[in-house]
Amino acid sequence: MKRAAAPRPIGAAPKGKRQSARTPSEPHAERRGARSQQTRFSSRLRAWGRHHRAMALDSLYRLVRHPVGNLLTMLAIAIALVLPAALWLTLDSAKLLDAELDESATLTVYLETTVDAAQSVRIEEAVIADEGVETTRIISAEQGMVEFQQSLGIEDTLAGLEDNPLPASIVIYPQSVEPAAMAQLAQRLEEFSGVDEVRVDLAWVERLRHLADLGRRVALALGVLFGCGVLLVVGNTIRLSVESRRREIEVVMLIGATHAFVRRPFLYSGAWYGVGGGLLALGLLGFCNHWLSMPVAALAASYGANFVLPQLDVTGSTILLSCSTLLGWLGAWLAVTRHLSSIRPR
Repeated sequence: MKRAAAPRPIGAAPKGKRQSARTPSEPHAERRGARSQQTRFSSRLRAWGRHHRAMALDSLYRLVRHPVGNLLTMLAIAIALVLPAALWLTLDSAKLLDAELDESATLTVYLETTVDAAQSVRIEEAVIADEGVETTRIISAEQGMVEFQQSLGIEDTLAGLEDNPLPASIVIYPQSVEPAAMAQLAQRLEEFSGVDEVRVDLAWVERLRHLADLGRRVALALGVLFGCGVLLVVGNTIRLSVESRRREIEVVMLIGATHAFVRRPFLYSGAWYGVGGGLLALGLLGFCNHWLSMPVAALAASYGANFVLPQLDVTGSTILLSCSTLLGWLGAWLAVTRHLSSIRPR
């Protein structure tokens, strides 16, 4: 029975080859110590990109593993974003209405009753030569009486009048609808010969602009409040996630992980929450618009108007989605930064 060969020691020469002894005349072999090698910037950049990609996919996978709870969190974010976005759309429609009302803002110049048709034409030519006047429209006394009767529905009642008590008038569409500019224009027109009175009615325009300014302030306040609500929702969710992975965080910090390394997966989770909430908010806005469009159109048609509910365009949708993503990321950053300061590896 043959005897088993003894195991070869680490570093021993292979069998059949004898290691030659070093002769005294042979020069000493060069001794080499440990060398430090610096990593290239491109390699560090690629590693940084690979880690970001891995953390983004890992955080998305963790959200998909618990769909119900995470979907409720995204729905809460979406509800917090819908109201400011809807108010923003309402203000956009009010801006369109304000533009139409600006076009209808006019001055009315009432001429003296002794002015005949030829003099009315000359006064209109002098009025349109003013730099603050864009266009004019002259209304004769007879035409004014006909429009007055039609507006009141009393055509037969005023037919027996011997004299027409209404004067000729000139409707002026100004270049600027600012109250100060229109007041100055009215003062210049009152100095014209044959002009009895210049009437400017901008009270309704001023009221509408005050309402629009109030609406913008309310929208800004609601946007800030609901934005803080999104921060709280995401921050509380990320805080629970940090607490559930506290032991894991302590271990990776014990072996030298930085705070930026630990924060990264949670920041991507917050960003994913924001993206999901923004997409749900866009869906809710589209559903509400489709649900309310027909009743609103029917109501506007009953008043003889044509009104369509405004919708978010590509720019508005991008802004909403970007804001929701940024709020989710910021909420996660605040929550993780606050809790990492209290975590100490043991």
